[in-house]
Amino acid sequence: MTMDPQAAKRAAVAVPGVPRDADGPVFREPWEAQAFAMTLALYERGVFTWPEWAAALAAEIKRAQAAGDPDTGETYYSHWLNTLEKLVAEKGVTTADTLQRYRDAWDRACDRTPHGQPIELRPDDFARRPSGVRLPNTR
Repeated sequence: MTMDPQAAKRAAVAVPGVPRDADGPVFREPWEAQAFAMTLALYERGVFTWPEWAAALAAEIKRAQAAGDPDTGETYYSHWLNTLEKLVAEKGVTTADTLQRYRDAWDRACDRTPHGQPIELRPDDFARRPSGVRLPNTR
């Protein structure tokens, strides 16, 4: 997923708290940039406004702090991703069930992938399994 640098810079200014430097937002991990880019794409398609996003993100951070998050900045994009998942479900872009299905599929794919190898989703990763049933570790 590519990101328009100017749009990213505008978003970093529009949403308070986005870690940034003079060139725009900064990320510690690739998934953080991907979550940011998905959010930017959904904003540009009119799924939500920046004030709406900022309010939802602030509420998520406040909820996490009330639950004991130390707010050292290292969890910022975890809160970002949680907010994104909640908003797309609330807006009807997807469902909470679909999001959970993908989380479970990624968990299964991670469980079978040897350390250092690319994680790839397979169709059987999406097979429904009873809660708590895991595939055997094949590492």
